[in-house]
Amino acid sequence: MIATTAYQEIIDFIASGTSPETVIQFRPSNTTQKRVSELLHKEKNGALTPEEQSEMENYMLIEHLMRLAKARARQLMKNE
Repeated sequence: MIATTAYQEIIDFIASGTSPETVIQFRPSNTTQKRVSELLHKEKNGALTPEEQSEMENYMLIEHLMRLAKARARQLMKNE
């Protein structure tokens, strides 16, 4: 599963130590961004396979978690 790459990026990011600033600045790799774009294009055209649909759902979960983490990081920075 290609989404494993995105998970590995998040794991590496967390394991390397984070701060509110680095959480806010985090962006997925170009490879991950490209894959998500491909899946979105296929989804719009109704051409996703069941495996790709599952992969897309995994990317959306990761995106949701990162949005929550970034919102929390902004709160922490505001309260400093």
